[in-house]
Amino acid sequence: MRTGFDRPSLKILRSWGVLLLEFRGAVQDGIKREWSEPFGTGTVQKPSGSREDPRRDRRDWEIRLGQRPDRSQGGDLIKMVDYLANTEINSQRIATVENCFGTSGQPLAMPGRVLLGEGILTKECRKKAKPRIFFLFNDILVYGTIVINKRKYTSQHIIPLDEVTLETLPDTLQMKNRWMIKTAKKSFVVSAASQTERKEWISHLEECIRYLLSKTGQQPPTEHAAPWIPDKATDICMRCTHTKFSTLTRRHHCRKCGFVVCGDCSRQRFLMPRLSPKPLRVCNLCYKQLMAEKKEKEDGSKPIHSPLVGYEPSSGDDSDRSDEEKLEHWSANAEFYMTDVAWPSLRS
Repeated sequence: MRTGFDRPSLKILRSWGVLLLEFRGAVQDGIKREWSEPFGTGTVQKPSGSREDPRRDRRDWEIRLGQRPDRSQGGDLIKMVDYLANTEINSQRIATVENCFGTSGQPLAMPGRVLLGEGILTKECRKKAKPRIFFLFNDILVYGTIVINKRKYTSQHIIPLDEVTLETLPDTLQMKNRWMIKTAKKSFVVSAASQTERKEWISHLEECIRYLLSKTGQQPPTEHAAPWIPDKATDICMRCTHTKFSTLTRRHHCRKCGFVVCGDCSRQRFLMPRLSPKPLRVCNLCYKQLMAEKKEKEDGSKPIHSPLVGYEPSSGDDSDRSDEEKLEHWSANAEFYMTDVAWPSLRS
């Protein structure tokens, strides 16, 4: 369709249109927009719609921290939280997240809570690695299942940051830039698209955790749930080492150690109140250990140390990598399958 304008004129009009839209957005926010780098690295990113941006395909790998104070000096987190806590843009962003989860999610807005960033990470689940949306607040970490990105999420999980411990993990053949998020009730492995993104995620998570612990005077948690080893990591039982899994022979997970075991090696149940009010499936080896610990406690003696140093009860619905008692059998079999990872911009 002919418009009466030549191509140079149309280009100028489009440029003015983009500028007017950006100006209107800045006025509505009541604050000048800052197009920032992922969690504050040195490179300034252009707006995601910029035609001149040669890295346009990577724009969704950016985390926008919003209008924030100068990060060149110390106390970045405190300054950022104080700066954004009572702003309209922060309220709008939190409301947007709540709307995406809908009635299936819990309310997230509360006085003093600030949404610091968001992104899509690959979470290593029981069956396979899956993309999950993560939202970093100054006091909690929220994640969920993506139905329509930036529109609809389900299966909301809320983790208080003062209960979290982080552990950087080595790369595998299929998954890179991995780390573990550990709590007493659940532990799981996630991965980022690059080392820089993993570094920024861990840096900001640790900063939030330190800030919360310093406010409450608490000590970092020392007991963590064991992550579940993914089903595809092994074709045989990791306890008896001779039962082969098939359509008829199901895989099970020990809630204590996270190993993939057969039915004969996991017939016992044990009550672990931190994980569930009901007795949970455990492998025979862990059952013997738990019973021995229970007897020692009843006799007033010291509990027996766990054979899996650093991991306690297993997480209920995550399938993750744990320390293996029989390292010679399982070190080469713990393979995970990575999906695409994106870091969507945090924008109103």
